Amino acid sequence: MTDYDPTELLSEVLAKKAGGFVELRFHRKRSRVLAVEKGRVETAQVTEHTGVGVRVLEDGTWGFASTDRIERGAIELAVDQARAAARSSARARTERSEPLPRTALARGRFDAPGVKELADKPLAETLELVLAMEQKARGASASIQSASSAYSEVFEEKGIVTSDGARAWTRLVRPEFRISAVAQKDGEIQRGAEAVGATGGWDCLFRAASPEALAEKAAARAVNLLRAGYPEGGRTKVLLSPSLVGLLTHEAVGHTVEADFVQAGSVAAGKLGTRVASEHVTLCDSGRSEFETGAGGSLSVDDEGVPTQNTVIIQDGVLASYLHDRESAARFGVAPTGNARAWEYDNEPLIRMRNTYIAPGDASLDEMIAGTEDGYLLDGAANGQADANGEFMFGTREAYRITNGKKGPLLRGVNISGQAFEVLRSVDRVGRDFRWDLGSGHCGKGQPAKVDAGGPWMRCEVVLGGRR
Repeated sequence: MTDYDPTELLSEVLAKKAGGFVELRFHRKRSRVLAVEKGRVETAQVTEHTGVGVRVLEDGTWGFASTDRIERGAIELAVDQARAAARSSARARTERSEPLPRTALARGRFDAPGVKELADKPLAETLELVLAMEQKARGASASIQSASSAYSEVFEEKGIVTSDGARAWTRLVRPEFRISAVAQKDGEIQRGAEAVGATGGWDCLFRAASPEALAEKAAARAVNLLRAGYPEGGRTKVLLSPSLVGLLTHEAVGHTVEADFVQAGSVAAGKLGTRVASEHVTLCDSGRSEFETGAGGSLSVDDEGVPTQNTVIIQDGVLASYLHDRESAARFGVAPTGNARAWEYDNEPLIRMRNTYIAPGDASLDEMIAGTEDGYLLDGAANGQADANGEFMFGTREAYRITNGKKGPLLRGVNISGQAFEVLRSVDRVGRDFRWDLGSGHCGKGQPAKVDAGGPWMRCEVVLGGRR
């Protein structure tokens, strides 16, 4: 990583091109990726993407342009192109954007932890670890047929300057580690996988479990699932792990409260101030890593120069806020929440989540199990989907039957489904032990974004797919 602060150059361009609202965003992103499968190095890659994105608001219309040349003349030309795009678009528009609300904008330097540590860490040393963890998972049992392991890190530097006062420079790094194993017996195949992602250094990434522990867990899951039975299907009470609470919170609730989706008619539209969940549920989206360090979506300043804060979306079961950029905040007559994010310099900012979670309650997991007469404990988020109505279907990796307050043996993970707000209304117990558990991978919404989600264990009702 460099120590180059681009905000002075951007401010000089802004002074020369004054007039109306102008936003200049320098963005340097450098990625390193290592992947190993069956003992072979499949990927060893370093990429960099650097440039400046320019937005203007003119005649109530946005214009955007970008350049990959970090030079005064090229950035000035991009401002002219963005203005021309706005004027051209304005002639065909009947609806205009509201003037942006005045708000406190970020000024200064914001460095996240871990940047220098990981930048100085030799890639060869990390490759040795990835090779060793793949070998460890592959050799864990005679039933393991293959394994794969991967490590990636994304370094980002951003300089954001706006004509109404933002001048911020941020740096961060987001590492990620994945391990998976495939087990086979009598023609049946099962897979176990573990993945972690963080914002910060090595200790943040492996704060909950070491690489060795993750490799052991992935291999053990694959082997144990070979002999696991199936749950029964139907509507039932379940204990959802932090990863599944995070998946529900992000996919089935978080997207419905993004203000652009609200304006398009999501299920959350018009429900501010109404009860949408049980009184046990407080749901938030934060730019900080609440309760535990290293959440994968952490950032100090969004891509409009707005400081990020903790936005309470649902307070004690009542819908309290949507997630906003500056434009939607103007339409709704509220303050922006710091949720404008762009994946690359040549992408326009969109309303995106950061770290989304359900706040912890007061119960231990043992108390929740003991208080459940009949149901299931579900752990491990797999794949899934949700829509703007909050309808979802998610995969789980592990299931355990609970009978008379006792946890039974391992069962195969199953699909769960329901309507998110109905599920949240059924919540009757929330655990006190919090964990971020969705920091690996990306959220997609026209462009990727690094996010995280999590919470405590939570008891609620869902529809469980299974075998009778």
